[in-house]
Amino acid sequence: MTYQQHTYETHNPKPAERYEFDIHTHTIASGHGSCATITDMVKAAKARDLKMIGISDHGPATLGGGRISYFRNLKYAQRERLGIQMLYGAEANIINRKGNLDLNDDILKGLDYVIASMHYPTIKPGTVEENTEAYINAMKNPYVTVIGHCDDTKFPIDPFKLFSAAMKYHVLLEINNSSLSPEGYRGDTKFTDLVILNLSVHFNYPVLFSSDSHGKSHVGDFTYAAEAARLAKVPRNLILNHSAKSLLSFLAEK
Repeated sequence: MTYQQHTYETHNPKPAERYEFDIHTHTIASGHGSCATITDMVKAAKARDLKMIGISDHGPATLGGGRISYFRNLKYAQRERLGIQMLYGAEANIINRKGNLDLNDDILKGLDYVIASMHYPTIKPGTVEENTEAYINAMKNPYVTVIGHCDDTKFPIDPFKLFSAAMKYHVLLEINNSSLSPEGYRGDTKFTDLVILNLSVHFNYPVLFSSDSHGKSHVGDFTYAAEAARLAKVPRNLILNHSAKSLLSFLAEK
């Protein structure tokens, strides 16, 4: 397979700790672990000095997740709040090995981005080969832009095959800060995340930091993701969160 080399914008002289956006966040519409409204999330983003926030509530297959009408109407939501640029997406559930999602394409095409993830019990964990196949099949959907927490030890994957497919289908693999947190519930995800980060360096292809914040407490918090990136010596320009402009360019290319 031939890989296309991409050049992504580097910002200087801003400090390495400065991030401009977080697009994996959950409000009360996700139905669990959060009582925050979109306005609450925007206030948290502003307190973190972010330029942009994305709202990505769980799809309807998640217990208590967003209803179809919620996602359908996001295209009418405000594009700026409190000086913060808004993106509206979804964390859609991968529901089978074919990579089908719990939101139809007519809904997905109206969103700014789509995170595709696997959650138990929406889908039962499979073998490394089965889980990897399900993720790759999801990537083939032209509206999928991010694969969420593919480091989950309950859903083991082949990171080399997954990264190759991400490059082929122009999809981002996320480094999920919640997964890497000592309080995380996805097991010891560090090895898989470090492999993905090293592949990012090797192929000069970007990754995405995600807080996966359920509510406002952790919006824009990439503490553990950044630590893993430092260990892997990932250059600043390959972490898209340093530049909202670079993310928007990536989405436009999609």
